[in-house]
Amino acid sequence: MRVLIIGGSGFLGTELVRRATASGSETAATYHSRPASTPKVAWHHVDLRDPRRIDEVLASVAPDAVINATSGQGDWAVTADGSIRLAMAAARRNCRLVHVSSDAVFSGSRIHYGESCLPDPVTPYGAAKAAAESAVRLLAPAAAVARTSLIIGNGGSAHERMVHDLAKCADDGVLFTDTIRCPVHVEDLARALLELAASDRPGVFHLAGPDALSRHDLGVLIARRDGLDPARLPAGRRADSRVPGALDVRLDSAATQGRITTRLRGAREFLRAGRGPHSGDRG
Repeated sequence: MRVLIIGGSGFLGTELVRRATASGSETAATYHSRPASTPKVAWHHVDLRDPRRIDEVLASVAPDAVINATSGQGDWAVTADGSIRLAMAAARRNCRLVHVSSDAVFSGSRIHYGESCLPDPVTPYGAAKAAAESAVRLLAPAAAVARTSLIIGNGGSAHERMVHDLAKCADDGVLFTDTIRCPVHVEDLARALLELAASDRPGVFHLAGPDALSRHDLGVLIARRDGLDPARLPAGRRADSRVPGALDVRLDSAATQGRITTRLRGAREFLRAGRGPHSGDRG
């Protein structure tokens, strides 16, 4: 399989590139600000706001599958419009598209969300992700839309770095006790996305772990794994702050788990004390 990974220099993208090349796939990847130096990977500079450049790269790579792993953060032109441009280009070339979405598309009003639940975002980022989802499903009906949650693993995620900063008092901040998600390990997520890329299954998939944890509870698990003092982690309530966003959003991945072979571990398993940040599956 020849695979093109959009956002290959990001946290998830880096693991996708590593795993794709290890499996023997012919791998190309894109970057926006900084290329990586992964052997046997063709790197291409892409700005998803530039439709001509998207077409040029797809024509050059001629991929069998494209995985859109870029987040775009709060930039609508990248997160929403860019994903739409990519879906249009992939549809024109009849290549498999796996679009990575987020639990940010949900408000938390119903807490538990299956694959059939309709988006009801409460943040600009969630709205951009929801718009991208709808467009991808309309423009590329054979595509897979994969919603995920907090991505953790091997010490490189934003949440893990934040926990270290807070435990060392190097940064001001707080870990919310009322913001609940279903974290997933980056290695499990990358494996599942590549499994979807190699299949022809269309529709919406939920790729999140089975454990629902608050940001603070997650921080405690990370601290214990890494030999930090969990008592140093400041706790607070998002409901008492002015930080926007949903509180309790739990992606139910049971239906997806029955359709793929990749097992999505819970955070209590992959963050067991004593495992260390680099003791996961690197195969």
